[in-house]
Amino acid sequence: MTSPMISKPTFEHHYSGMGIGHTQPRLSWRFLTPEDNVQDWVQTSYEVEITNAGTGKSEVHRVDSDQSILVPWPGAALSSRDSATVRVRCRGTTGKARASVEGNLTLWSEAATVEVGLLEKSDWKACFITSSKRLGPDGPLQPLRFRKEFSIPLTQSIPSKARLYITSLEVFDAYINGKLVSDECLAPGWTSYNHRLTYRVYDVTSLIAPNGPNVICAEVGEGWYATRLGFNGGKRFCYGGEDVALLVQLEIESDSETTPFQVVSDDSWACTASAIKTSELYDGEVYDMRDERPGWYAPGFKAAEGLSTMVRTLAWPSVKLIAPDAPPVRVIETISPESVYKTKSGKIIIDFGQNLVGKVLVKSVQLSRGSQVRFKHAEVMERGELGERPLRFAKATDTVISSGEPLENWTPRFTFHGFRYVQVDGWPSDWGMPSEGDVVALSVNNLHKNVVWSMRGNFLSVPTDCPQRDERLGWTGDLQVFCPSASYLYDTVGMLSNWLEDVACEQLEEWRGGVPGIVCPDVLAPNWPIIPQAIWADVTVLAPNVLYQYSDDKELLERQFASMQAWLDQGIDRGADRLWSPDRWQLADWLDPAAPPDDPGAGRTDNTMVADAYLVHVTGVFARICGVLGKSDLAYKYTSDAARLKTLFQQKYITPYGNLMSNTQTGLALAIQFDLYPSRAQRLVAAKSLEILVRRARFNIATGFAGTPLILHALTAIGRPQIAWLYPVTMGATTVWERWDSLLPDGTINPGDMTSFNHYALGAVVDWLHGSVGGVSPYEPGWKVIKVRPLPGGNVTSAEVRFEGPYGLVACSWKLEEGGDFSMTLLVPPNSSAVVTLPSELKSAILDEQEPSRRVGSGVHRFQCVYKAVEWPPKALVAPNRSPPEDDIAC
Repeated sequence: MTSPMISKPTFEHHYSGMGIGHTQPRLSWRFLTPEDNVQDWVQTSYEVEITNAGTGKSEVHRVDSDQSILVPWPGAALSSRDSATVRVRCRGTTGKARASVEGNLTLWSEAATVEVGLLEKSDWKACFITSSKRLGPDGPLQPLRFRKEFSIPLTQSIPSKARLYITSLEVFDAYINGKLVSDECLAPGWTSYNHRLTYRVYDVTSLIAPNGPNVICAEVGEGWYATRLGFNGGKRFCYGGEDVALLVQLEIESDSETTPFQVVSDDSWACTASAIKTSELYDGEVYDMRDERPGWYAPGFKAAEGLSTMVRTLAWPSVKLIAPDAPPVRVIETISPESVYKTKSGKIIIDFGQNLVGKVLVKSVQLSRGSQVRFKHAEVMERGELGERPLRFAKATDTVISSGEPLENWTPRFTFHGFRYVQVDGWPSDWGMPSEGDVVALSVNNLHKNVVWSMRGNFLSVPTDCPQRDERLGWTGDLQVFCPSASYLYDTVGMLSNWLEDVACEQLEEWRGGVPGIVCPDVLAPNWPIIPQAIWADVTVLAPNVLYQYSDDKELLERQFASMQAWLDQGIDRGADRLWSPDRWQLADWLDPAAPPDDPGAGRTDNTMVADAYLVHVTGVFARICGVLGKSDLAYKYTSDAARLKTLFQQKYITPYGNLMSNTQTGLALAIQFDLYPSRAQRLVAAKSLEILVRRARFNIATGFAGTPLILHALTAIGRPQIAWLYPVTMGATTVWERWDSLLPDGTINPGDMTSFNHYALGAVVDWLHGSVGGVSPYEPGWKVIKVRPLPGGNVTSAEVRFEGPYGLVACSWKLEEGGDFSMTLLVPPNSSAVVTLPSELKSAILDEQEPSRRVGSGVHRFQCVYKAVEWPPKALVAPNRSPPEDDIAC
């Protein structure tokens, strides 16, 4: 019997085990196998070998279990700075041998290393430091450069291990002996600074010079901590601090000493103003080459008289210093210009051919001393010129002031922009037009492709709404509707669970369990009214549930449990019937295409009904979470609450005949998908109503934030999956837009104030592409059992989907021939199984009929059937031959 290969194990939701904040990190591993190998293989036990890096002692722990994701740490708990290497092997069997054979062992996996960060405040000997006097204006704050030279004692001259523990208020780049310690951008990222501040741990052993001088340097900008954030010009210093500050603890170990040599930030460091004059998220960066001091971060640099300033220490902040679970922001792609041209007004435009998030890199240009070159960023062109209006109050401009020396490999350090087009002003005429050899774009972090690009651009430290204008905030509603799509496209559990901890901190500590903000981190209060909002604040329940479905991480649910329950019990503004108060204004189906451009909340669907539909759904989801966590009394309570609220919803909004009070695409999609109709006959009325509305809209989407994630699923449930609106793609979109019609057919920008061309929320529709067209979704939490239910329809005659799941690669490809012959190939990873329903067996979801299915184990499986489109409407669902009551309006 052949056994699969085992991947290198991972720790918690980290892909790197360096500097984690867990003393007993859970382990996961995947199975690597050729597609024609390891049929029907199931793990029966596993062995974990843990080798202590300090003592070299190894222990092997055997566990009888078929689990391979987030399994408990089997060894002794780790402490601060502890390091260990871990490898795994498994024993497993095929289906025919399970009854009598224990199974064969796999080979050992490649070893992975885990190292714990600093877990206690007492581990820190460093102080937060800032300049002893103001350098630059009071706001925006000029970035500062910090510097400390040191020599290693002779007894420790050969380092065996060196670790840099570092954070800042706010974003930093760090150097040791002239070398950047990491390729991370905008470290340490954005958290709710009133509650949690993350630090980074870097292995810098190779950067330390055992003989001769060493120097550690850092450049710190204001980042999210002090820059202006929010609407209408925003406000600065949202978190109270008016100084950029740095915290550094460098620890160097050698084999000859038991106590590490430390270099810590204290009042012995020197500080100076950066050559970067300002660096703001909204407005961009101004860099003055005339004030640059080449080599300032290298050993032996001698600062000119008067340039060095002493530092002062700051009080240790009251917030919790934590090792992050979220991955860092990095440059992921370099993009060359697609074209460079001049507008009718003579402006130079660089078109990168893709709306992206990042910054430009100037490879080379020569300017005269004192001259300036400016790079202004925007997403679209309008009437042949740069489309700046959607930027609102954001300048989105980077400026370089020349010293007369060549500008080479320059990129802004502490800002980012959302753009496809860059207008270049001040480019030297004798240099010619900018070319690929001069300027490229650095990207940091079709319909599906557009969604991927929007997600990559907006998942930057926190899940932001847009990357270009004076906003870029962590809107909770955007993430809530997009979370299923995000979880499929990328492994987001680490990032989003980290962000949800901030949501919980702000909700429970600032609002005492009540109202979570509509953005997190919340920088809008007190100028923005903090009011309970369905859909947006429902993220407290729905996002953890999605992450659980994709990861099977019950600890995540337990950690967020107080936040979920507090929202349902204390946060919702309920009326006398315990549904939402009808007096509470709701964002609801925000950005319904029918809403006036200047009033995006004035959609067609009754706001309170939308909120109430979500309330029924969220209460039911929370009841199931209570059951998962073994809280049986609470599960019973909230299950009863959900049933009672559902009955109230039906009485309030659904007529006996089946018409919905707010008869819109969004209203019907919500009621169908959340199973709010009492009977089959009423569901038939809803199904016919939805079909009629879609046809009357000429197959254009007529939904906003509430309806868009559900409309295609609802059309599938009623047997009408063929409708999707690709208008933005036909208009040349390369990302998802905030409005379906952000760019009007005549090429002008929608006049609404909220008109972003990179806004992932409406990309929630790709969840339907993955699970319905591609036909692959989780049947059980964590993908241990996979649901395979592909759906041909319309002019879609083939599809291929691949998902790197927790157990390994899941792949499904199918094709429908003209005569109706359907064929499908399915790859199921080892230690998992799939429940397969073929297209010939599909039933209408509104019939409540059981669909035939079969369960298959790991390996490659091939299926064939003859497919015929489902008759519409199904005869079994023809409405009773009766007239509606006189007070009812028939569909």
